Amino acid sequence: MTNKIRLAGVIGDPIAHSRSPKLHGHWIQRYGLSGYYIPIHVRHDDLAQVLRTLPKMGFSGVNVTIPHKEYVLQLADTVTDRAALIGAANTLTFTGAGMIQADNTDGIGFLANIRQAISGWRASRGPALVLGAGGAAKAIVSALLSDGAPQVTVVNRTRARAEALKDHFGARVVVQDWTQIPNLVGSSALLVNTTSLGMEGQMPLALDLSRLHPPTVVTDIVYTPLQTQFLCDAAAKGCPTVDGLGMLLHQAVPGFERWFSYTPEVDDELRQAVLS
Repeated sequence: MTNKIRLAGVIGDPIAHSRSPKLHGHWIQRYGLSGYYIPIHVRHDDLAQVLRTLPKMGFSGVNVTIPHKEYVLQLADTVTDRAALIGAANTLTFTGAGMIQADNTDGIGFLANIRQAISGWRASRGPALVLGAGGAAKAIVSALLSDGAPQVTVVNRTRARAEALKDHFGARVVVQDWTQIPNLVGSSALLVNTTSLGMEGQMPLALDLSRLHPPTVVTDIVYTPLQTQFLCDAAAKGCPTVDGLGMLLHQAVPGFERWFSYTPEVDDELRQAVLS
């Protein structure tokens, strides 16, 4: 690296809860890089001005979290195909003359997390069952389809939101009612919770998993607690499980590479640093 001090950060409203500063800060320190990663509280009305100002302040880019992930697409100069398909961005890179490139790496993080935990795993192994139809579900459905999933079934308490995903992604997406989950888990190669149910402070994710059996892979994007009751119940059935922390860690890799010109490693040392 040169003598230039690289700057990056994460913008959101609120932002104090974000673990991204700890994550990127660990990498910066671990690899002896000259740079900083800063949490920045930005309100919706100030977003456009902030994004045009940050490159002038020396920032190489920022992560984007709630509630700005959709609106930033309107402010970006270029948008990657995957961000356009998902309809949201979580990673912005500032190029020459302050140009803003918007990308979405949530799907990359989701797939990489499972592959790190289960060697050789591919979405093409069989049909997937996705619980929830929010922004995270959209990124995950997109990633699963791109990785060859033959079918992705989406269930959501509000069926209309699941139908919107089907309309967006096409015939390989199937919509079923939430009440059908007990009948669907047995025929799914992958079971994914993309809702906030089961997170600390939220309602529990209460499901009948009596028909769940190996080798179905079960993963939860919730990582507080790290081992949700959903994952514990799946593990008790003998299924391989993957916690949600790795998705957060892996989705950060592409941005860090672009901003700090260094490819970081996702390992147990990083996990412990973020959890501490």
